[in-house]
Amino acid sequence: MRLLKVENMRSSSGRSVPNQFIINMDTSGSYFSETFQSYSSAIARKVYDRKRNRTQIVLDKNYWDYSVTTGKYRNQFLGEGIAETRKKIKSGEYKLVDLN
Repeated sequence: MRLLKVENMRSSSGRSVPNQFIINMDTSGSYFSETFQSYSSAIARKVYDRKRNRTQIVLDKNYWDYSVTTGKYRNQFLGEGIAETRKKIKSGEYKLVDLN
């Protein structure tokens, strides 16, 4: 059974932000994922492995740094700034993949 939940991201004032979404998917198995979507493009995904108790983060190779607005909400989703994200891409901690 899959459980899917889509919600708008929230601004710093707590208001719902149009066109910026968090998509949660739980397969009731060992994996759970959260995807940040800006307009119709997936930007970043966190995949949680319950059995191994670890998280993998992947970013879309074409859209992860698409615009200022996308960057603002990507940073919020990841809980870090662009410099830290770039460092993690360079080190291989974050993978760039085709999410779209």
